[in-house]
Amino acid sequence: MKVPEYMNKTEFSDEEKLFKDASENEFSNPNNTGDDSESWDAVIESKHSLLDLNLKELWHYRDLLVLFVRRDFVTVYKQTILGPLWFFIQPILTTITFTIIFGNVAQLSTDGAPKLVFYMSGITLWNYFSTCLTNVSGVFNANASIFGKVYFPRLIMPLTIVISNLMKFGVQFILFLCFVGYYYSQNEIKPNLWIVATPIVIVLMALISMGIGLILSSMTTKYKDLNQLIAFGVQLFMYATPVIYPSSSVPTAYQWVVELNPLVGLFDYVRYAYLGVGSFVFSDFIYPFVFALVVLFVGILVFNKVQKTFMDTV
Repeated sequence: MKVPEYMNKTEFSDEEKLFKDASENEFSNPNNTGDDSESWDAVIESKHSLLDLNLKELWHYRDLLVLFVRRDFVTVYKQTILGPLWFFIQPILTTITFTIIFGNVAQLSTDGAPKLVFYMSGITLWNYFSTCLTNVSGVFNANASIFGKVYFPRLIMPLTIVISNLMKFGVQFILFLCFVGYYYSQNEIKPNLWIVATPIVIVLMALISMGIGLILSSMTTKYKDLNQLIAFGVQLFMYATPVIYPSSSVPTAYQWVVELNPLVGLFDYVRYAYLGVGSFVFSDFIYPFVFALVVLFVGILVFNKVQKTFMDTV
């Protein structure tokens, strides 16, 4: 068989080298029938059982997860004047607003903690939870153009949202620690060793927001107006969570209603550990932990079921 002229070159471009290698392999293997099914390392199938979550596939696509996280961080603040400084500006302005309206005008209790650091603690936690929940709930609509063109585990996108917002949360949490450091130097707050359990709180908040978001995402693909309802519902839910008030200020008759909210124990923990106000015991982690596991498991099941047919309705 006559060898093509390009194989006589001494220097090749990258594309020519790839084509040359592929051609040489085919020329050198006359028995090659083009059937490479035995060498495939991945098989994409549409039929799976409801409990076949295939979570191992996420590990194989970990590089893609890193690329998506980096993309989110770069594109959000690209061509902006202040860039990542918005991480600091937004919580500071919100804290000042809450201090004036709820602290000075409404005279809401802060359990004796300084108003600025009290509201900063609630805002920092709430921003992370609400942003993750809202963005995950719209993951199908926001990424329909990508999902319809190439295959990868769809669960990568919700994970990207949670991790990307974790970086923003980290920056704002550092700002919160600066407030804590200042008021501690003034002997106005008394942090304690409970601060070592902070990673548990962050993980639980991420799991709860992701689980609820996955469940809601299955409905937003079919009913677009639910996006507006979810945004409004998240705003209302903030007032059912001790963001601007301590849970101890809730009347005894309504304490059982507040305790149904899995976020209450997490907010109480942060204020007890870092500000030394309120009360907290380790058993307060049990309900948020169980709730996070259950809602995440249900969310993944619903997400995996909807991802097979969502392109027909999105």
